[in-house]
Amino acid sequence: MLDLDAIRAKFPALGSGDVVFDNPGGTQVPREVTDRIVRYLHETNANHGGAFPTSHASDAVVAEGRAAVADFLGAARPEEIAFGPNMTTLTFAMARSLSRGWKPGDEVVLTRLDHDANVSPWLLAAADRGATVRWLDFDPADCTWSVGELRKLLSERTKLVAVGWASNSVGTVNDVAGAAKAAHEAGALVYVDAVHYAPHGPIDVAEAGIDFLACSAYKFFGPHLGILWGRHDLLERTFAYKVRPAHDAPPDRWETGTQSFEAVAGTLGALEYLGWLGERSGGPYREALSGRYAGRRLVLKSAMAAIHAYEARLSRALGEALAAVPGLSVRGISDPALFAARVPTFSFTMEGRHPRAIAEELGRRGFRVWDGNYYAVGVTERLGLEASGGMVRVGPVHYNTVDEIRRLGAALRSL
Repeated sequence: MLDLDAIRAKFPALGSGDVVFDNPGGTQVPREVTDRIVRYLHETNANHGGAFPTSHASDAVVAEGRAAVADFLGAARPEEIAFGPNMTTLTFAMARSLSRGWKPGDEVVLTRLDHDANVSPWLLAAADRGATVRWLDFDPADCTWSVGELRKLLSERTKLVAVGWASNSVGTVNDVAGAAKAAHEAGALVYVDAVHYAPHGPIDVAEAGIDFLACSAYKFFGPHLGILWGRHDLLERTFAYKVRPAHDAPPDRWETGTQSFEAVAGTLGALEYLGWLGERSGGPYREALSGRYAGRRLVLKSAMAAIHAYEARLSRALGEALAAVPGLSVRGISDPALFAARVPTFSFTMEGRHPRAIAEELGRRGFRVWDGNYYAVGVTERLGLEASGGMVRVGPVHYNTVDEIRRLGAALRSL
């Protein structure tokens, strides 16, 4: 359903000749992003709230960007979207605010599968308040955790459950909706890190039944910008650390200082690109989603559904390519029958080879891959790989091709 030639033509960086598989660290951007940024800086570059035309125009761009992100995430209203420098900074701010009411003996549940941006902010907040941290472990055999195990950790003292929608380390897609249901039954809030899932499939915060979600535009084909979604009633009543002149209503109370308005414009460009893709992705996705969404929201959901379907093919191809390499061990879900529970992010080790040496050699051959722990240090520690350099990570997205994956397989076999 995807026209790969037309898609790749929109990404100037793909013309370098390299095979771009470092996407989990940050995707490339289409021309719509740079066009929006340049247009903003050249035509509407002004600060917020002025009485003159360029300030009005700047505010209009930000408002449109906020509304587009709300559509992308399935938010009830644009005021539920707050921008910041990155997901980590926004999560630290929210952890500081939510933990103000915690007391010694209260509990927080974290997972060992998450990026540390959804771990350390809560660890530090718990330490400040004397709260207890309880850990949801994952099965090292396939790097998955279960809602059943989560339920065993919950109690009337649980204040917050922090989970990731998808693992940036091993690609596992987690049961966020199930975790939210269990947490709410225990009276706890749910904070979701969707940074790694956002470029791979549709997000609907209402359908998932969660309370907060954070992601980053530079992971879904946009510029460096952090995004926080929260239920409006929670954003409204949770204490916000802000300057006195800032408005008390969401989202202003959560957007500290002057924002990167050009990055908001670039994020709007990324969503315009996804809208273009959604318009071209065909009828079946529209029919599957019709009745709930209208206009841009429907088109964005159609785009992400098309991406999700195409990337299932990439996962199968990558799984097959890695399985054919002698001495290579995939960490995470490796059974093709279970690939619906993963995104096409695969991490592996090779017998007798240090991950950095593999990444360097692949880099010399024109393949951009990552190595180490990717800030998901809990994963490499749990797998016993942190001291030996972690893993090699290969992360295709929808602008990658099966041919690129086959070439990677050949390069790995030659090692």
